[in-house]
Amino acid sequence: MELKEDIVIVGAGIAGLATALGLHRLGLKSLVLESSTCLRVTGAAFTTWTNAWQALDALGIGNSLRGQHLRLHGMVATSTTLGVQIGQTAYTAKGTTVGHEVRCLKRKVLLETLANELPSGTIRFSSKVASVEKVGSLMLLCLADGTILKTKVLIGCDGVNSVVARYLGLKKPSFDGRSAIRGYAVFKESHGFEPKIMQFIGEGKRYGIVPCDDTSLYWFFTSSSSYIDKEIEGNPAKMKQFVLSNLEKVPDKIRNVIEITKVDDIICSQLRLRSPWEILLGDISKDNVCVAGDAFHPMTPDLGQGACSALEDGIVLARCLAEAFTEKSTGQEYSKEEEYERIKISLKKYAKERRWRGFDLVTTAYLLGAIMQSNDKMTAFLRNKVVTPFLGDLLLKKASFNCGQLAPM
Repeated sequence: MELKEDIVIVGAGIAGLATALGLHRLGLKSLVLESSTCLRVTGAAFTTWTNAWQALDALGIGNSLRGQHLRLHGMVATSTTLGVQIGQTAYTAKGTTVGHEVRCLKRKVLLETLANELPSGTIRFSSKVASVEKVGSLMLLCLADGTILKTKVLIGCDGVNSVVARYLGLKKPSFDGRSAIRGYAVFKESHGFEPKIMQFIGEGKRYGIVPCDDTSLYWFFTSSSSYIDKEIEGNPAKMKQFVLSNLEKVPDKIRNVIEITKVDDIICSQLRLRSPWEILLGDISKDNVCVAGDAFHPMTPDLGQGACSALEDGIVLARCLAEAFTEKSTGQEYSKEEEYERIKISLKKYAKERRWRGFDLVTTAYLLGAIMQSNDKMTAFLRNKVVTPFLGDLLLKKASFNCGQLAPM
């Protein structure tokens, strides 16, 4: 079977669905290819900062998501080795909602909200891309089920192992040397935690708890992969016991969050990132092909900006592509050659706009993670006395970025 589409997006994750919805809002149809049989909702939750909420508002789904998630008022960081608080940041002025908007967003809720806003048939499940090649001005995709797809625009939103990124010549993301265990705990009644991010920092380990709503919390634990062997990575029950045995000096209330977490709600993953220099100098786009989200700028979670920047990508990419498909002022259509050139220009514009942002986030996240989880005594001293007290300000600075609206103002 052979099909033809104007715009094909590979991957129905956050970047893919945000781009598809952005295009839909601007009157452009796209086809999203997803290799899984359904939406991949693993990953529990993630912090959404001010920049992400601006993107969600641009997509028209911000308010529906706000009603399902608590607004967080600040962050508290505690040293597990010293047993004292070493940093505190307020996100809003006391007693008001003035300031940064920060919430912990459930991945499942976000993906389903994005998908439900798309026209029926936009997402094609069980559609694994086997190969990509260029045929004239079109991109040809061969799917594992034998389907052949031809498209004017190919967008890779297919994660760290992106087929589209490989086509562009981007290297496989590097292993950071750390792994993260993440979980999602649901209480029968109120969990009783304040709407704040709680981080615990020790030698070589970092973990934290973030409320999503009144009854659920997201938690994370990151450490050197030398501590987490392959047997633990593939066994959620052992992941849970491993985290509990490494919590050190924390209140029983914190320990209880891990204890009540169901093993089905725990995952482990190695932390990977793309070289900042490749982001700066590599082919984010080439001709009528580009990448977005983790296929473009996989980063460590130390800034909490991975998913947020994927939403930014979707807004900018949709806005740029809409310019390529705008009709002539005379109402006539562009020739194939003219349209192809306009697509190339629009994707170059997207790449130019997003390159430095990706470079900044990947570099800062990597350096921050190296400092926050170092075993070196001097680095630990600087972390506790200098870096952590200003950590909240750094996070808010990166969250102050505004990717703009879908349509140029």
